[in-house]
Amino acid sequence: MAGHSKWANIKHKKARADATRGKVWTRLIKELQVAAKSGGGDVSANPRLRLAIDKAKGANMPNDNINRAVARGAGAGEGENYEEIRYEGYGIGGAAIIIDCMTDNRTRTVADVRHALSKHGGNLGTDGSVAFMFKHCGQFIFSPEYTEDQIMEVALEAGAQDVMSDAEGVIEVLCDPIDFEAVKAAFESAGLTAEEADITMRAENDIELTGDDAVSMQKILDRLEDLDDVQEVYTNAVMDVDD
Repeated sequence: MAGHSKWANIKHKKARADATRGKVWTRLIKELQVAAKSGGGDVSANPRLRLAIDKAKGANMPNDNINRAVARGAGAGEGENYEEIRYEGYGIGGAAIIIDCMTDNRTRTVADVRHALSKHGGNLGTDGSVAFMFKHCGQFIFSPEYTEDQIMEVALEAGAQDVMSDAEGVIEVLCDPIDFEAVKAAFESAGLTAEEADITMRAENDIELTGDDAVSMQKILDRLEDLDDVQEVYTNAVMDVDD
């Protein structure tokens, strides 16, 4: 989440993932299990499971680990009974934060999330307090090696809603979550590889933080992401912080 651009955000996120691969795999295994439990183990009939498998492969998780997690979630063998919970809160300067968790102990998780927020000046909000500031959508981010025209031609034909580029040449494509797989397949068929492709909660408007405020906000986000029960953290804060 460091930096003040999408490209810096991506690089920072990947660096953190590489540094904590074991934790990343643990989160992915939870997602595989929950996806298989909620929609069944048939990948062709379960879009959430397909996306979870794509993420696991992208994190270099061995196929055996993936298959075991899916089998456990689908009912083959014993597995933890995870509950999905979303918390909403505030960081520095009123910046909005959404924290998606999977847990087998709600009491533990809410205490950990509350402590992570308050440790560096944030606080836990109520349900719905910040969710309206975000859009649930499919999101693809492409490096500056592609032109906007290249991406736009494929994106709009596949059903994407919007194509945007920033001053660095990073291209962002948004689509309805229902259309995510069709748009993803269209990009793959065209040989266009996204740096990030996910169904996400995208902030509608950013809040820029600098100096000490940016440092404190980054500490809040890092502390949340380090919690075992946290799957994803979304914010509308844009930090001018070195990696």
